[in-house]
Amino acid sequence: MEMKTILMVIAFAPLVAAAIAGLFGRQIGRVGAHTVTIAAVGTSCFLSIKVLLQFINGEASAFNENLYTWMVTGDLSMHVGFMVDSLTAVMMSVVTFVSLMVHIYTIGYMSEDSGYQRFFSYISLFTFAMLMLVMSNNFMQLFFGWEAVGLVSYLLIGFWYKKESAIFANMKAFLVNRVGDFGFLLGIGAVLLTFGTLDYVEVFNQAPQMANETINIFGDKQWSMMTFICIALFIGAMGKSAQAPLHVWLPDSMEGPTPISALIHAATMVTAGIFMVSRMSPLFEMSDTALSFVMLIGAFTAFFMGLIGIVQNDIKRVIAYSTLSQLGYMTVALGVSAYSAAIFHLMTHAFFKALLFLGAGSVIIAMHHKQDMQEMGGLRKYMPITFATAWIGTLALTGFPGFSGFFSKDVIIEATHLSERWGSGVAYIAVLLGVFVTALYSFRLLYLTFHGKERMDHHTKEHLHETPWVVTLPLILLAIPSIAIGWMTIEPMLFGGFMSDAIHIKPANDVVKEIGLYHFESPGGFALHGLMAVPFFLALAGFAVATYIYMKKISLASKLKKKLAPVHRILDNKYGFDSFNQKVFANGSVKLGEALWKWSDSKLIDGWIVNGSTKAINAVSKFIRSIQSGYVYHYALVMVVSVIVFIGLYVFK
Repeated sequence: MEMKTILMVIAFAPLVAAAIAGLFGRQIGRVGAHTVTIAAVGTSCFLSIKVLLQFINGEASAFNENLYTWMVTGDLSMHVGFMVDSLTAVMMSVVTFVSLMVHIYTIGYMSEDSGYQRFFSYISLFTFAMLMLVMSNNFMQLFFGWEAVGLVSYLLIGFWYKKESAIFANMKAFLVNRVGDFGFLLGIGAVLLTFGTLDYVEVFNQAPQMANETINIFGDKQWSMMTFICIALFIGAMGKSAQAPLHVWLPDSMEGPTPISALIHAATMVTAGIFMVSRMSPLFEMSDTALSFVMLIGAFTAFFMGLIGIVQNDIKRVIAYSTLSQLGYMTVALGVSAYSAAIFHLMTHAFFKALLFLGAGSVIIAMHHKQDMQEMGGLRKYMPITFATAWIGTLALTGFPGFSGFFSKDVIIEATHLSERWGSGVAYIAVLLGVFVTALYSFRLLYLTFHGKERMDHHTKEHLHETPWVVTLPLILLAIPSIAIGWMTIEPMLFGGFMSDAIHIKPANDVVKEIGLYHFESPGGFALHGLMAVPFFLALAGFAVATYIYMKKISLASKLKKKLAPVHRILDNKYGFDSFNQKVFANGSVKLGEALWKWSDSKLIDGWIVNGSTKAINAVSKFIRSIQSGYVYHYALVMVVSVIVFIGLYVFK
């Protein structure tokens, strides 16, 4: 098949399967629904990996072609098209592989759910939306994919629509992302205003000539147009990739079924912002101010969101805050111009984070859908496969040398250290401390879930067993790249120029190249070097603290909670972001609506305009009725008086 045909099959196969499962779910049944969607996503996965291998082997070059002209207005034309280069090939492979694992896993997890066919339709549609986003060759199609993943995430987070907390969570995700999307739309509008086109290649080619363009925003204040465009676009990324303060929707997305938590957190929605900024590297490289802003937002998210994970007891929420923290690492990498490192961490993170979420789902199935880690413990002897894969995912997440997360996270930390961007010192401290925090909450989760005393009730304990193969097989398949993918890909992706056709960096900003020149000889050497580096000792410290508190001195946890009650309260309240949003924005909007109803609707419109007009008509009618007496001499008197008035007006005018 030619490249164009292959790409169309990759993109549209999940859409066709979603339509079949959604529209004809009753006719084809459960087996039909999961068969057609798994076959479609499996086909997309196979072809995506084939395309990636062609790029790796040098058998393919960047593909950029419009498939369909959607609209032409004046000099502006909008198209549906594909731009597939090395960056897109990596994203396509990650999205489809993780999605395929989630589809297989869903057979076991949702086996007793009445919305089985609907769920398969949604997750296949989610895959299509993400593929359209990463394969787009213009801003309009990017925005379509951007909004489509937002819509389907709304449907999936609120999949259990009879559950109030799920409806609250999906509405929260929808509204918070609308805030980010407002900035994103402003950025796209500014791109159109500046460049006169929405086509990527045309915009990127013009970018160097537009570096000194300015715009008036507040009064006479001149802003760099490129800075405005990049910050506006990044505000969109803050919503999709859950960067503070637009992060608040992501932990609540745990109200959806676990398979969708894995898909959102690992490969689809939250990675959209990281991909978008990487794709826009030719624009972001024009603004050091925007890059510093990106870096500092990421640093804050990486450290402070990780701290919240330490005090969470819901197994899925711990992993959710871990996602926030790791997204912060990726964002820091973007801010220091280490775009390839951000995508590399996105890829490794997709495997081990999907592994951890699906592992948590396996535990939840065994625990009869209980998610509180305080009611678990000692599960390793009942669930050996889940236990082993959870350890692999945890070691990858904490950056243990040799595991995939080590390679990508250490490159980000080193790139931040080498960066001379304004604020990089603060960001470096944040990502270093984040290593300790990550190890602490990760091993806390492992110990509370799989080790120590069994704390579940007798009924749950009697029915504990390993989950079916449709659940454990995806865990095993995700565990393999969680170990091996770093060894296989670090050299070509970071130091071999693999993504040079997609990512453009000013030579002075290329910190990844500097790492390659002075700190990298081979994957094995890099791993050995990691054993003597500061991040490894910080991870060991986190491991030691978690082991001592949750394995050796178990009573110490409650004592520390009491002694550090103010700190615990701040973390448990999530720094007040949720309460502030609820009181100021949610309740404030309700009160504003009530005030507008009371004064505008009730008093002004109903009272003065509608009821007031009827009262005025009644008053005029009453007066007119009062002078219509029916007596001839009354009318004669009115006529005489009127004649006198008219004569007077004529004489004295």
